[in-house]
Amino acid sequence: MYYPEEVVEEVRAKNDIVDVVSGYVKLQKKGGNYWACCPFHGEKTPSFSVSGSKQMYHCFGCGVSGNVYTFVMKYENYTFPEAVRMLAERAGVKLPEVEYSEEQKARASRRARLLEVNKEAAKFFYFQLRSPHGTTGYQYLQKRELTDETMHRFGLGYAGKNGAELVQYLRSKGFEDDLIKEAGLANFSERHGLVSQFWNRVMFPIQDANNRVIGFGGRVMGDGEPKYLNSPETPVFDKRRNLYGLNFARTARSGNIILCEGYMDVIAMHQAGFTQAVASLGTAFTPEQANLLKRYTDNVLLAYDSDGAGVKAALRGIGILREAGLTGKVINMKPYKDPDEFMKALGREAFQERINRAENSFFFEIRILESQYDMSDPESKTKFHREIAKKLCEFTEDVERDNYLQAIAEKYFIGIENLRKLVTTYAAQTGLAKPVERPKSGIQQKNKPEESAKKSQRLLITWITDEPSVYGKIRKYITPDDFTEELYRKVAERLFADMDAGNFNPAGIISTFEDEEEQHEAAELFNTNLPELGTKQEREKALHDILLAVKKSSYEYFSTRLGSDVNALNQVIEGKKALEELAKLHISLD
Repeated sequence: MYYPEEVVEEVRAKNDIVDVVSGYVKLQKKGGNYWACCPFHGEKTPSFSVSGSKQMYHCFGCGVSGNVYTFVMKYENYTFPEAVRMLAERAGVKLPEVEYSEEQKARASRRARLLEVNKEAAKFFYFQLRSPHGTTGYQYLQKRELTDETMHRFGLGYAGKNGAELVQYLRSKGFEDDLIKEAGLANFSERHGLVSQFWNRVMFPIQDANNRVIGFGGRVMGDGEPKYLNSPETPVFDKRRNLYGLNFARTARSGNIILCEGYMDVIAMHQAGFTQAVASLGTAFTPEQANLLKRYTDNVLLAYDSDGAGVKAALRGIGILREAGLTGKVINMKPYKDPDEFMKALGREAFQERINRAENSFFFEIRILESQYDMSDPESKTKFHREIAKKLCEFTEDVERDNYLQAIAEKYFIGIENLRKLVTTYAAQTGLAKPVERPKSGIQQKNKPEESAKKSQRLLITWITDEPSVYGKIRKYITPDDFTEELYRKVAERLFADMDAGNFNPAGIISTFEDEEEQHEAAELFNTNLPELGTKQEREKALHDILLAVKKSSYEYFSTRLGSDVNALNQVIEGKKALEELAKLHISLD
């Protein structure tokens, strides 16, 4: 739906972007801005900047920019109206009430309806477990030593002996068959019609980080297959981008997050007081989940099964964590298979000791690698040392690589210089020592005139917003019409009007564009990389050159339109006069 501009601006103004983004990403203040690793692409060095003064964000790695609305839209996959509603609720702003027609109700946010039907299904399963029909499920959970408090905390439930009961219940609550099916709660059968695939199962509601039910996992009672059945992917349930238990773990404040394999492992650990435990959702750990964890911690402890499959999963997870810039350690579960078994057998204190002694992920990798070689055979031992050298080449930072090199040399009694030579050899082979590539020709391709014009216009808008005092010095020589790109001109019109009124509000300008792509393009205009100049004289010259370039491109633009645009003549005359004045002008940044 459409919200008036003044309402949109009120909601934006009451949601400080630093506060909002810090709820998703771990921010660290450096200088005047806040920094983090970008949540929209994988990186190890923070290049994602959030400006409190501009109320905007910008990633110098992937180039995304925007205000608090575009951040929520991109991160939560929301439409603009959905982002407005979410932020309005956060800030306690009451949005205008709208009378919906029946047709408008039918077109209401599908996402919100999917969340509603999931929530109602969770209620159904919850009460089923606590009714006479749920005795089988309740007794199973008791045998797993879960308390009633834990069952309540995680909203555990039970799906009855057939798949028709859930559908009947949801229909009675006003949910349409196609919505129930789209939520992944039922499928059509030629014989039985719409029935749920969840029956005779203990049910685990899956919640996102904001405590909204987005899907379900079901553990079969008895010997049926599959043992665990998860909801299919839906518009609100993306298995790769969510983690079971994160809604609790995100506020654990334990300094780490423990990554497990299954729902019961997470629940058992939470019951024992390790509320920082999470698990992936029926799939292998993903890069998207690693980036999700990175919002809340720098340290991840792997508590995977101790069998061969668990070791293989841990090795894969270590690589994903490292790629995301997270520190990973491995908790030793032996002699037990998983955290659930360990906790029942030895308890909380013993598990805390295992956490304290968690193994460095690289040492874990090398230890597992060692088990594949016969260390009594010189040839096999040499191959092992070569593999160590290859693994060390994965560290791109010289200091980190050298520290691990020394530690491994001591641990495995390898001559440090011999190991260093091996590393150097493999570094060249893997590209770490790759020579700098030079252009085949010394002649660089020149930018097209229109690209140069757009660049100078972007630079000028960014400079004005970075240093608002500049505007008063150049206003006489520049107008919004000098910005020849339509979107640039619209931004300049609003920016100049705001500056003339003494209202510096670049973040608010972005919200005036309805199209998402236009919002991102407008945001980029405020975050162009300005030239890094040292002296005041160099900066004054650079500003003068940018201003002159904008005016010159404007003059040339209107000169080519003299025959077709009646306004072009005036623009050309005024532009020529301004160019002559600008050529002689000295702009002081005092």
